[in-house]
Amino acid sequence: MTEKATFAAGCFWGVEARFAEEAGVTETAVGYEGGHMPNPTYRDVCTDDTGHAEVVELDFDPEKTSYEHLVRLFFQLHDPTQLNRQGPDFGSQYRSVIFYHSPEQKATAERVKQEMQKLIGGTIVTSIEPATKFYRAEEYHQKYLEKRGAKSCHI
Repeated sequence: MTEKATFAAGCFWGVEARFAEEAGVTETAVGYEGGHMPNPTYRDVCTDDTGHAEVVELDFDPEKTSYEHLVRLFFQLHDPTQLNRQGPDFGSQYRSVIFYHSPEQKATAERVKQEMQKLIGGTIVTSIEPATKFYRAEEYHQKYLEKRGAKSCHI
């Protein structure tokens, strides 16, 4: 039985590529979550008016990897001290968010965030929010780097 995890860590292309490599992750999809507009497109989200974040939703096998491991990886994949930006990308769609799918995920995310806060010294701006409706991004965004033979982008 798989579980879901949803993370927003800036541009979703590189984040998806890295999570897809992780043992125990069985499926990844990029999309939009946390906003107020139904069925947003990439163009809509890029206006910074929909309230959505670019996210990676993944299915994982908890017998092969833990949610805690995935949360720790999430914090390694981006700079969680930057508000509404990652690298050259800026706007609320690039904010740092963990969308939890259960009370257990929420507790784990909060605990790991506190631990990371002590380790890095800067203020972690990552929000921890209940998962809402996930809107799958357009097909050309799915496995974007893999389709282009690239291993990473600027994350």
